[in-house]
Amino acid sequence: MLVRVSVVFGLMLVVGFVGCAPKASTTSVSSGSTAAKSGEDHSGWWCSEHGVPEEVCGLCDSKVGAEMKKKGDWCKKHDCPDSQCFVCHPENEAKFIALHEAKLGTKPPKRE
Repeated sequence: MLVRVSVVFGLMLVVGFVGCAPKASTTSVSSGSTAAKSGEDHSGWWCSEHGVPEEVCGLCDSKVGAEMKKKGDWCKKHDCPDSQCFVCHPENEAKFIALHEAKLGTKPPKRE
């Protein structure tokens, strides 16, 4: 009986440690995004994953996404803000690239 309790307790500890391990995030510069890996500092301003400024990223910020959906700015085919859907509107990607260049003087990192 004591052996069973010890085995169960040991398994619980292993599962607890594995389940509580911190997960890597890719949505911010400080947490391991492409920009951070490449040595570029966007100071949290640029979402390297989606190729837009963080403050308007409708995929990373659920409030922004909800507002965009409410306004009808949503691409149902690609499940992203229509104004940020570079598949349907490649011209919009060019606008965001130009915004990055104007602010930082460099091209943004390739989207993840």
